[in-house]
Amino acid sequence: MKVEERFSNRVDNYIKYRPHYPEGVYSFLLSEKLIFPGALIADIGCGTGISSELFLNHKHKVIGVDPNNNMVQAAVTYLNDVNFVPIVAAAENTTLQNHSIDFIICAQAFHWFDKEKARIEFTRILKPESKLALVWNDRQTNTSDFLKVYEDFLQMFGTDYKEVNHKNTQDKKIIDSFFGKNYNQKLIYNFQDLDFDGLRGRVLSSSYMPDETHADYEYMIYCLKKIFQRYQQNGTVKLEYDTKIYYGQLD
Repeated sequence: MKVEERFSNRVDNYIKYRPHYPEGVYSFLLSEKLIFPGALIADIGCGTGISSELFLNHKHKVIGVDPNNNMVQAAVTYLNDVNFVPIVAAAENTTLQNHSIDFIICAQAFHWFDKEKARIEFTRILKPESKLALVWNDRQTNTSDFLKVYEDFLQMFGTDYKEVNHKNTQDKKIIDSFFGKNYNQKLIYNFQDLDFDGLRGRVLSSSYMPDETHADYEYMIYCLKKIFQRYQQNGTVKLEYDTKIYYGQLD
């Protein structure tokens, strides 16, 4: 399946059940002078607009770039903001003007890019001295019994979970190569409290998990329900994340 098609049938669940980004992300970017009030933001790999929302809430104009038309149109509907400018295009060929962007954010998206081509493109569209950030809601996998079992569940049923896991991209050599070692890292705690419908929707928002048409779907949901019943407290389970920010300037 082409990258630009992977999430076409996941849009509704993605909007409803993917974790948002904590307000601390914006505060941190502002405090480190990576952005400034009124900065023009390019959200590359914007998906359904979850990351764009963080900046729109602070009155920035955001250009949302994503190759998946379904996701971009969902972002337009979800955000409903005149300051959001949608573009259906790839990270490697954004169609944006030379040196026109004050800050680039790539949230939960960089692992889908051709890293070298994206680096060239980002250098082209960023203004001189401008910065960028690669951001992931990095799900914790072993800090509770539930999170350990949930990780086992994903590995059991995921169709290509190991191959597309975004953590593969967070190898230091890959990040070093992309930034030219001119970057820093910040972690901010994040979490979701989910009832069973929320947990099921979170699972189905991932492109590597079987959907309703897959032969394993019914058994997968049966197992998920058993896991939820064992670990829920007051009707919810907690998914915990490190919101991980790699930030800096391209050499």
